[in-house]
Amino acid sequence: MLAFNYNGVTLAYIGDAVIELAVREALITSGITDTGRLSAAAQKLVCAKTQSDAVEKLLPILTPQEEAAYKLGRNHRVSGKPKHASVSEYSRATGLEAIFGYLRLTGDGERISELIKMAYGDTLDEIKNQI
Repeated sequence: MLAFNYNGVTLAYIGDAVIELAVREALITSGITDTGRLSAAAQKLVCAKTQSDAVEKLLPILTPQEEAAYKLGRNHRVSGKPKHASVSEYSRATGLEAIFGYLRLTGDGERISELIKMAYGDTLDEIKNQI
C-alpha cells in the first residue's frame, strides 16, 4: 500500500520529469556538448519503448511500495493508441514513470539514483563509448 493517495497517472506525471532530468544530467556528464546530440540521445532514452525495456531490469528488485506504484501506473487505461509504442510498452513505461514519481514524492533520492543506474546504466555507457 502506498503512503499517500495519488493515482498512477499523477505519479507518472512527476516520474516523467524525474527520469528526464536524471537522463539529461547523465548525458551532460558523458562529455557530449552539442545540444542537438544531447536532445536526440535524451529522446531515445525517455521514449516508451526504452522505458518499457528498462522496467524489466527493475521488476525483480522493487520494494512492495515501488511495485504498487508501478502497478498503479501500468494499469492506467490508455485513452488512445500511443504513436511510437505498443499499448503494452506504453503501459509498462507509464508504470516505470510512476515508480520514479513515487520515489520523488517520498523524498528517496538515493533510491532514484540507484534505480536510474540499473535501468539506464548500460545504455548510457554505450552512448559514452560512442563519443
